[in-house]
Amino acid sequence: MGMFVNPDNSAFCVALNSEIYVDKTMLLAYTNKVMDTNSCFICNSRPRRFGKSITANMLTAYYSRGSDSEDLFEDKKISRCGSYREHLNRYDVIRFDLQWFLSSSKPVETIVPRIEESIIAELKEYFPQEISSAAFSLPEALAAMHKASGRKFIIIIDEWDALIRDEAENTSVQETYIDFLRSLFKGTHPTEFIHLAYLTGILPVKKLKTQSALNNFEEFTMLSPGPFAPFIGFTEEEVKELSRQYHRDFEEVKRWYDGYVFAYAAPVDETAGHADRLQVYNPMAVDQVMRRGAFESYWSKTGTYDSIVPLIGRDFDGLKTSVIAMLSGESVKVRTRTYQNDMVSFKNKDDILTALIHLGYLAYDQKDKTAFIPNEEIRSEFIDAIEDDKWDDLLKFQQKSETLLNATLNMDEKAVADIIDEIHMGCTSIIQYNDENSLSSVLAIAYLSAMQYYFKPVRELPTGRGFADFVFLPKTAYVGQLPALVVELKWNKSVKTAIRQIRDRQYTKALEHYTGTILLVGISYSKKNSAHKCLIERLDVKK
Repeated sequence: MGMFVNPDNSAFCVALNSEIYVDKTMLLAYTNKVMDTNSCFICNSRPRRFGKSITANMLTAYYSRGSDSEDLFEDKKISRCGSYREHLNRYDVIRFDLQWFLSSSKPVETIVPRIEESIIAELKEYFPQEISSAAFSLPEALAAMHKASGRKFIIIIDEWDALIRDEAENTSVQETYIDFLRSLFKGTHPTEFIHLAYLTGILPVKKLKTQSALNNFEEFTMLSPGPFAPFIGFTEEEVKELSRQYHRDFEEVKRWYDGYVFAYAAPVDETAGHADRLQVYNPMAVDQVMRRGAFESYWSKTGTYDSIVPLIGRDFDGLKTSVIAMLSGESVKVRTRTYQNDMVSFKNKDDILTALIHLGYLAYDQKDKTAFIPNEEIRSEFIDAIEDDKWDDLLKFQQKSETLLNATLNMDEKAVADIIDEIHMGCTSIIQYNDENSLSSVLAIAYLSAMQYYFKPVRELPTGRGFADFVFLPKTAYVGQLPALVVELKWNKSVKTAIRQIRDRQYTKALEHYTGTILLVGISYSKKNSAHKCLIERLDVKK
C-alpha cells in the first residue's frame, strides 16, 4: 500500500463514516463494463462540491490491490451487480491528486517531474524485479513493467485540470503537462498497460488547435453527462428521502438547490428511474441544509467564486443582457462548441456562458441548447458577484424594477403599466418583441428586483383548470409580510380578460396552502398602440 501506487481505502472510509452518505456505487458497473475496451479512457468533469474526490476515492477503494474493501461494499448497490466480485480489489492502481502536487511544487515548472519521480519511486519499491533502477518517464516505466510481467494498471487522476485552471496564463507549463498526459494515455502502447483511466475535474479535456489533446477519452460533462447523470449529484428521489429523514420541507429544498437538468435515457443504475430529464441537486448544499437546517447559500466563496467575477464582467456583446435575463428566470441560447476548455481562451459571450456551465454557476438544457441559473443559491451568488463588480447599468435597472415591484404591491395599476412600457423599450436588445412569449420574457426581466423577496417565478404553474403564466411565492422570511402574485398576460386582448381568466379557471387553487394575501395581476399589451395596461385585484386567503 503506497501513497500513489495501490493505495488503501481509508479516504473512501471517511465518506462512508460521514453523517450523510448517498450510495453512488453503481457508477462502478459502468467502469467494470468498459474495462479493457476502447471506452476505458474516461474524463468525468463536474463543478466543485459535486463529489469528484469521493468518486475517485470510491474507485480506488474498489479496485486497488492495496485495499481489502469487501466490508465497505457488501451492503452497497454494486454488490448486487454480476460483475461485483470479479473486479473487487483485483488491480494495480495508480492514483494521484494533481491539486496536491500543484500546491507543493515550487516553482510550478517542477510539477511534472515531481509527479513522475514520486510514482516511479513507489513502483521501484513495490516491483523491484520488474523495473530497473534506470531513470524512466512514467509511461516508459509502465511499458517496461508490462513487457516484463504483463502487468497492467488502473490510473485515476483527481482534479486533473487544476493546473489548466490555476496556471491559466502559463502556457509553457500547461503544454508540458498536456504532453505528459498525451504520452501516458495516447497511442498504441498505453492501451497495453492500462486497464482503465479515470480523470475527474471541473473542465473537460483541453482543446488544442481545434482538436482535443486527448481525443481518445470519452467525456462526460455538465453539457452531456450521458450515463453518469445520476452520479454527478443527488437525484430528486435521493433528496426526497433525505428530506424525510431530516424532517426538512422538500419543496423548500427544491427551490433552493434544484435546477441541474440532464437528458437521461440509458441509466446504469436502474433504481434511478428512466426519466428523459433527470433533476440533479448540488450534493454539498443538500448535505449542509439537512444537517444545519438553514436555507441559505452554501456555495459562497468557493474556489471558483473569484473566477466568475471577471468572467461576467467581460465586455462581450450581449453578455450582460443575457445575465440580466437569466437572473430574471429566463433561459438564453448558448453555443457551446467554440469553448476551448480553459480559463483564458474566451472569444465571445458563448464561451463565457459555457465556462460558467462547467463551473456549476449555470445549468444547461441539452434539448433546447439553453443556459439558465438553476436555483436560489446560485442566483444569490450571481447577485453578490455583480455587486462586487459594480455593474452600474444593472444597478439602475434594479432600481426601476424595485419601483415596479412597489407599484404592484401598492396596486398602482397606471404606474405598473408605465414602468413596464419603459422596461419594454429598454429590452429591445434582449428580446424581439412581437408575441405573447416575448411579453412573458419582458415581464420576467421587469420583475428582477422581486428575486430578493420572492423565489424564481413559477412559469405555467398547473392550477385549478389551466396554467397561470407567472406565480411569485415569497421566500420563507417574507411569508405573511408580502403577498403571493398570480400574473396573467394577454396579447392584444383586454386586461379584464386576464383577471377573469385567473378567477374563472381558479388559478389560485394551487396556492390554497398559502396563508395570506394574493394579488391577481392582469397585464395586457396592444400591438396596435404599443401600450401596456394593468389591472390588479386583491384576494385574502382565509386561514
